[in-house]
Amino acid sequence: MMRFLGKTAIITGGGSGIGRSSAIRFAKEGACVAVADIDSVGGEETKGMITEAGGEAIFVKTDVTNSEQIKALINTTTTTFGGLHILFNNAGIGNTEVRSVDISEEEWDRVVDINLKGVFLGIKYAIPELIKAGGGVIINTSSLLGLKGQKFVAPYNASKAGVIMLTQNAALEYGKYNIRVNAIAPGVIDTKIIDVWKKDERKWSIISRANALRRIGTPDEVANAVLFLASDEASFITGATLSIDGGGLSF
Repeated sequence: MMRFLGKTAIITGGGSGIGRSSAIRFAKEGACVAVADIDSVGGEETKGMITEAGGEAIFVKTDVTNSEQIKALINTTTTTFGGLHILFNNAGIGNTEVRSVDISEEEWDRVVDINLKGVFLGIKYAIPELIKAGGGVIINTSSLLGLKGQKFVAPYNASKAGVIMLTQNAALEYGKYNIRVNAIAPGVIDTKIIDVWKKDERKWSIISRANALRRIGTPDEVANAVLFLASDEASFITGATLSIDGGGLSF
């Protein structure tokens, strides 16, 4: 099924994990894909995986905290593919796990800048292009930890909760332009962000089963939800946050 034929999608954090899986899937279903990441090696790899499979993709090295680089990403994408229809604001990082008062100001700023300001900048500069296209879709990556608190991840908790409010705000402001804005809230997914947890055997045995399904999720399982929200099948869904956590929120 080619749900995205004739559409162009930007995926930030497209060099690995959820971003990579989603980029590959969008291309497989007909979209022209702009892979954005600060990691050139990962980003080029994702682009290569798409083009080798016969899809259309470009890679644009992007620091999502830098407005000039976000503007350049959107400009390069629209110049190359003729427009923009889907933005997946997915780039994000975790933080050093310490008590909130022990987080350095520098680390707080870095986590909030990437996880929250990066989403804001994506929305800010994509919206005019989506209006030009007659409408479109924005999907923002929040987290299970944007919906519930957890010890030792204050900047991550705060930034991901902020993404949910920003999503609702943009949905309310731009619905009249036929622009839908939703968030996803993944639980523990098998990506680079959890590598440090895997090294702690005792902790990992608990975290890896802390949901109703008693297992961690895969990037492809998250991509399934992202593609649904971006598709016409979700045409009456906006301002929503979709939990993709194996029942982690209810656990």
